[in-house]
Amino acid sequence: MWMVKNARGSRLLGRARSAGAAFLGAGAALALLACSGGRQATKEEARDESGDPERLAENISQARRGEETVTELDINHDKKPDVWSFTVPTKGEDGKEYNRVVRKELDINWDGRVDITKVYGEKEQLEQEKLDLDFDGKVDQINFYEKNVIVRKERDLDYNLKTDLWIFYEKGKIVRKERDTNSDGKIDYWEYWEGDQVDRVGEDLDGDGNVDKWTKNPNSEG
Repeated sequence: MWMVKNARGSRLLGRARSAGAAFLGAGAALALLACSGGRQATKEEARDESGDPERLAENISQARRGEETVTELDINHDKKPDVWSFTVPTKGEDGKEYNRVVRKELDINWDGRVDITKVYGEKEQLEQEKLDLDFDGKVDQINFYEKNVIVRKERDLDYNLKTDLWIFYEKGKIVRKERDTNSDGKIDYWEYWEGDQVDRVGEDLDGDGNVDKWTKNPNSEG
């Protein structure tokens, strides 16, 4: 049985934003990408959906921007594009020009619609991974990376176009989860993880932003 104690008036440290839950199939699609052929898409063929790249509920597929060039790839060889790779002309440290990948859009269930968008930084390191989990064309989850390592996730659990789950990682392992359980825009539930398991849970019972009840995992060594 977990141990429970009241903690009215105690405040939690920090409230960074982040999120939740993996998307099956992405790894397989990317593995196939390496061996797929591609062709340049014309300006008219470039995808024209748009949205704010920092928010959930934006369109999963983004408009071609500025000098971006789109390359279409057919992974499953059905003569339909499954991956759209966006590049921009860039000069390397040696002064030579090359096409730097800034974004990839993937259709992993072969229905002709984008399911995952991957955003890359200056050195082509993965920075964000946006997922459409219910296949409605909108972003439901964003994974954030630093040096290609996951650091946090944001997730819309009830598909109301608002983030209600944040998951934080250190060295690729979960250290904290935060939730808005009643969709009022405020975090009211916290999980702190140690040793790959929940160590303690905090709950805000009156909506004032403070933990009113702590529940300790008796099996945790923390």
